[in-house]
Parts: sequence; structure tokens; C-alpha cells
Amino acid sequence: MTFSLEYLPATAFAVFLIFSRIGPLVMMLPGIGEASVPMRSRLAFAVMLTLVLYPVVVGKIPPLPSSLTGLIGASMKEMVIGFSFGAIIKILSTGIQVAGNVIAFQAGLSFAMTADPTTGRSDSVFSSFLMMLSTVMIFAMDLHHLIIAAMYDSYMMFPPGAPFEIAVFSDAALLTVASIFKIGVQLSTPFIVFGLVFFLGLGILSRLIPQIQVFFIAMPANIYIGTLLFVLLLSAMMNWYLSYYEASIVNLMR
Repeated sequence: MTFSLEYLPATAFAVFLIFSRIGPLVMMLPGIGEASVPMRSRLAFAVMLTLVLYPVVVGKIPPLPSSLTGLIGASMKEMVIGFSFGAIIKILSTGIQVAGNVIAFQAGLSFAMTADPTTGRSDSVFSSFLMMLSTVMIFAMDLHHLIIAAMYDSYMMFPPGAPFEIAVFSDAALLTVASIFKIGVQLSTPFIVFGLVFFLGLGILSRLIPQIQVFFIAMPANIYIGTLLFVLLLSAMMNWYLSYYEASIVNLMR
């Protein structure tokens, strides 16, 4: 009884090609791809996800190239596709960060900075809190399953070996950047209205009573009312943002 090992090069090439796309994508995912997550954990997750997707996408993998140049070219193309998809998903998660910075400015706490573990840099308190909360909610609501489904659908949209259309990714990135600013302004609209009304009232009051340092006295009230408004609207803000995030991922798969 003899065993044939002729299938091993083609299998190794298929696994390597799938990993070339999934690896960069995993490194850009919210929560899993953050700098605070150990590199080995991200690598292990990418490898396991590659093995999970292998049986369902192996039919899309082209034949083994006959030259090293063809192998490198195919893997580089898959890495670019994976990075592009991951970058778009990463941009989607920053919409809540835009809202947090606007809220912090309107509430008078833009100077209060803290370390954001999701981005690895300093950011406003509201922005850091919203980023961490949104990441937890994405996993609690199982929205990361949509991201995994998007990984599979990427092989339907951009099969390995097919011509790479950079215009599709550039248009998607442009629309995504525009959408995060839109959702950021929408989430922070109550605070923008509050800031306009509050400071307009302070301006009128300072003209009526110029002897009193109105802005100095009103600053604690601005922080108190802004924080209270944030607590009251937090649930509605997160529901709205998660609906936007889910709809954006679904549109990305179309």
C-alpha cells in the first residue's frame, strides 16, 4: 500500500494564500488586532481562522504557480486585499471616537486626557471610554461574526487570481471616512445643541451682568450638565452606533 503526497504542495500553497489575506485583516480588527493584545495571540487566531476558512474557500484558490515570482505576486496581492478590508473595518470603529472628542469638547473636558488601550495613544476621557465600550459591545452582540462572514464573502467579491480593482477599495474607503464623520456628528448632536444654547445663554448673561465672571462660574455647571447628559444618552448612543456598525459591515459584503 502506497501513499501519494503530490497534493501537499497545492495544499500548502492554498493555506499560505488564505493566510496571506486573513493575517493582515486580523491585525486590523477591533479588539483582537489592538496593540495591547500579544502578537502571538493575534497570530494564533489568524492561523486558526485560516484553517476554519480553508475547506469553504479552497475551491477559489488558483493552481500552484510554476515560478517563485508568481508565488510572491499572488501572496502580495492577497496581503493587499486583506489589509484593505481590515483598514475599512478599522475606520468604521473610529466613528465613536469622533463622537467622543466632540462630546468632550462640548462638555468642557477636552483637556482631560487618558491612555486609550485600543489605540495605544492619549485621547479624551469620553473618547477612550466610548472606544472601549463599543469594542466590548461588538463582541457582546456577536457582531464579530459578521466580520468573519465578510472575510468569507471577500473571496466571492475578489477571488484569488482575479484582477485587483483598486478603485473599489478607494471608493469604499472614501465612503467609510465620510460615514464615520456623519455618525460622529449625529451621535454628538445633543451635546452640540447643548453647547450652543449654554454658551449663548452665558454670553447674554455676561452682557446683562458684566460685574460677574460668568464663564468662570459656569464652567463647573458645563461639566456637570454635560456629564449628566452623557449618562442619560449613553444607551441610545450605543444602540445607534451598533446599528450603524452592523449596517456598514453588511453593506461591505454586498
